[in-house]
Amino acid sequence: MRALVLGGAGFIGLHLVRRLVADGHAVTVVDDFSRGRDDAELAQVCADPAVEVVAGDLTRAATWAALPRQWDQVYLLAAVVGVRNVEADPARVVRINTLVALHLMDWIAAADRVFFSSTSEVYAGAVDAAVAAVPTGEDVPAMVADVTAPRFAYATSKLLGEAAVLHGSRAVGAHAVVGRFHNVYGPRMGTDHVVPEMSLRALRGEDPFRVPGADQYRAFCYVDDAVEAVVRLMATPDAAGRIVHIGDDTEQTNIADLAKLVLRTAGSHASLRPEPAPAGSVHRRCPDLGRLRRLTGYQPAVALEEGVGRTFAWYRDHGRPAGTEAPTPPGAGAPDRIEGQVPSWR
Repeated sequence: MRALVLGGAGFIGLHLVRRLVADGHAVTVVDDFSRGRDDAELAQVCADPAVEVVAGDLTRAATWAALPRQWDQVYLLAAVVGVRNVEADPARVVRINTLVALHLMDWIAAADRVFFSSTSEVYAGAVDAAVAAVPTGEDVPAMVADVTAPRFAYATSKLLGEAAVLHGSRAVGAHAVVGRFHNVYGPRMGTDHVVPEMSLRALRGEDPFRVPGADQYRAFCYVDDAVEAVVRLMATPDAAGRIVHIGDDTEQTNIADLAKLVLRTAGSHASLRPEPAPAGSVHRRCPDLGRLRRLTGYQPAVALEEGVGRTFAWYRDHGRPAGTEAPTPPGAGAPDRIEGQVPSWR
């Protein structure tokens, strides 16, 4: 099988590439390399002869025009993500994420099998407005609480992407599935997520240990489980044309309890200092995975304690992860290819 992973140098993208290669597939990665271009793990993946990695700015129509055809599967994970990045430059988020989704809509053709990565943020406003229950299914109203707030630029861009991909694929007879990720975490995800952010502060010995949103609840999903769900959805014909929630619904974790787990993992006896939650963050989030289970038989396998332990160990061993530096605009200074790989197109 030949797979095209757009945004494959990112967090979930690289884990997905590893899984596809382990399953015996040939993979081409397209990325702008604005994050993690010096990352040793990306270089290790590039060294596999089954992997071809090409630099390309997916906001440009010329990049899409140069893409070869006849892929067995296409995964779009490229996007500007992370609350800090979104709040720092919401216009950039809207521009990049929207252009990438619209180019994909124009590019897909009949019989293509496409996965589009979306987010639980598209309906987060409905939960706090008591319009949607928790655990939350796919059929609740999509709701952005305040379109003028910078934080919601990401949700708005992803909601447009869902519509573009689903309607665009239907128009040409392609098979597309939208996966809404819910609090996926794991090694090599940058620092703009509660698990690595807490891990790094615990490693620095912070005491008292700050816990913003200590009274909130999340259902955390380890990245290997999220990738398992994606792979299963792409192998399921009945998933075509569907929005499917991806996550781990086996446990809803209080953020203060998460902090205690991270501190135990670090061997720290720091005291907790609860702080107000970030503005706009939903009080409780947990996906209803009934649709995912009915379609694929999926069951998350990595418990929170194990996943936090793996993630903490990675950040302990790697220090400041690639991708936490100031973001680089797509295409700016990006290499034509990754050293050691000869791309079949530019």
